[in-house]
Amino acid sequence: MNVDSPFVIDSSNLPAEESDQLIIRPLGSGQEVGRSCHMLEFKGKKIMLDCGIHPGMSGIEALPYTDIIDPSQIDLLLISHFHLDHCGGLPWFLEKTTFQGRCFMTHATKAIYRWLLSDYVKVSNIATEQMLYTEGDIEKSMDKIETIHFHQEVTVNGIKFWCYNAGHVLGAAMFMIEIAGVKILYTGDFSRQEDRHLMAAEIPTVKPDVLIVEATYGTHIHEPREERESRFTSLIHSIVRRGGRCLIPVFALGRAQELLLILDEYWSEHPELHDIPIFYASSLAKKCMSVYQTYISAMNERIRKQIAIKNPFVFKHINYLKSIDHFEDVGPSVVMASPGMMQSGLSRELFESWCTDKRNGVIIAGYCVEGTLAKQILTEPEEIVTMSGQKLPRKCSVDYISFSAHTDYRQTSEFIRTLKPPHIVLVHGERNEMNRLKQALTREYEDDSQHRIHIYNPKNTQAVELYFRGEKMAKVIGKLAADRKEKKRNISGLLVKRNFNYHLMSAADLSSYTELTTCSVFNKQSLPYSGSNESLKLQLNCLAGEVKEKALSSGENRFTIFDSVDIWLEEEHECVVLEWKAGPVQDMFADSVIAALLKSTSIEDLPKCGEIEKENISDYIVETLNEMFGEQAAHPTSEKGIFQISVNGNSAVIDVFEKKVECKSDKELEQQLRNVIENITTAIQPVKYGAA
Repeated sequence: MNVDSPFVIDSSNLPAEESDQLIIRPLGSGQEVGRSCHMLEFKGKKIMLDCGIHPGMSGIEALPYTDIIDPSQIDLLLISHFHLDHCGGLPWFLEKTTFQGRCFMTHATKAIYRWLLSDYVKVSNIATEQMLYTEGDIEKSMDKIETIHFHQEVTVNGIKFWCYNAGHVLGAAMFMIEIAGVKILYTGDFSRQEDRHLMAAEIPTVKPDVLIVEATYGTHIHEPREERESRFTSLIHSIVRRGGRCLIPVFALGRAQELLLILDEYWSEHPELHDIPIFYASSLAKKCMSVYQTYISAMNERIRKQIAIKNPFVFKHINYLKSIDHFEDVGPSVVMASPGMMQSGLSRELFESWCTDKRNGVIIAGYCVEGTLAKQILTEPEEIVTMSGQKLPRKCSVDYISFSAHTDYRQTSEFIRTLKPPHIVLVHGERNEMNRLKQALTREYEDDSQHRIHIYNPKNTQAVELYFRGEKMAKVIGKLAADRKEKKRNISGLLVKRNFNYHLMSAADLSSYTELTTCSVFNKQSLPYSGSNESLKLQLNCLAGEVKEKALSSGENRFTIFDSVDIWLEEEHECVVLEWKAGPVQDMFADSVIAALLKSTSIEDLPKCGEIEKENISDYIVETLNEMFGEQAAHPTSEKGIFQISVNGNSAVIDVFEKKVECKSDKELEQQLRNVIENITTAIQPVKYGAA
């Protein structure tokens, strides 16, 4: 192998448990908006993306379908941003399940998460036994949440991930996850349009293999920002000019800050409106604004320039309203109140109080989830049902102006065209909108032969199964890499796997590059043996050819064969001892020696001539030679004492009495045969054989 090039590993030899199947399974927001939660499974790793609740439901029903997974098996949980439909189920999941993995979100998200969920617990209009968690659970969950900076790489159990700015709301993140070289980008909620305080979502510099992207607005195209703002302020101006109250339901954080910036500027430019108050009605208002003032650096350049002159979030015309008890409802006013879906809280109370007066108006400024009051009143029903069950006529005006910081079709399409992911999984969209988006994207790319994409829009709990299997590359490092100058074609070393990456290194470098260390194991084995050193040496010589001999301090001789196996005779114990360093090759050599010694007969054990019949001496010599060189190696000739030998394709002729050997093809075999003749003639007393 050329060390200048990567080392290619045959992936067919990799362990079977390393599955090539990537499974993406929505547990929430699959063909719906709300309770965002997605499971990724690849190479034995499990990652959960977001853990939200459904704004249109309550109690256990609002949670994702976590009953089909084992929380204890999840390695990693990533939260994209602080909206309840993305993190509202997190305290329950961290405190009420067996989850033992690690949880990450950005610094700004964690700062706002604490206050937002605390407010959710306080304003939820459900029975105590239906509450998913308490204030105490939220507080305890904070200790289990770790923070991550944008673009900071973190590795957890072989899962590498980092995040990009997603726009949408302060601290919102898109997560890029890499496992065994396969990259998955999860956008969460994102916006590619810069507004008054947030920058547009970044375009990742790394191309993902799979893109999990929101489909909230389907094929809808957003109104230009300037036109939208003008229509918004004109509509509010019209409502208050006719003597009405204007209600703007918003989440405590997110679009509320954008709308506050717009209204404060508009009021400053219109002195005739200064007598009409604007209220920001949220129990979290001041706490949340302090967070926004802390994280100015996470906003766009426009805000960062303004902060040098004055803090843009210190408003001149905005009043904070903690509860309806502190509100003097006299004359026209503008009230931004949470929650945005109007299921409970201040926005619901004010709507029920104002909806019967035709002078009043409601402006829905963000996306509305199915099953919520905000979604219901967009149909302009003639009457509504209060939280207490009373029916009221709806006479107030209802308008929709989307300030929702989600991508529209144009932004989503451009984002996909830039990244060119081969696989796209649509999430966070109502079924019809998601189907329309899938069809539109399919049509857009059906004639693009250079960019083939596969688009999936799974339901909740329905898995998308993708397969990724490619060449595995090993990087040559350490001493093996330093050996480049010699340009060796073959390199041997240890193949080390760490977090799905492969490295080829020498055993000496193991402790330098890993937490592993090496040690040598020596094997030692004794065999019964009653012969002498001379007979042992002869047998080893016949087996291995070259035998190295070394005298020990004890006076005994130690033999080394194959440069790896040491052998010596312990006459006191009538045994022969073998010692060698453990290893595949060394073990094979040692096994060969053991087999030969167990099978062979030592010279001292050979019977003397007087112990056998003279006519059987020739058979005895053949038997002895066969013991030494293998079955049927020797054959007697017609002349007494002369034998033919065939060993490994080499032939020889020996004359036992004259101690002669003729072997032209193998000098090593010739020397072995001379040693054998010397010992055989001593053992069988050839003089007597000659007399016979």
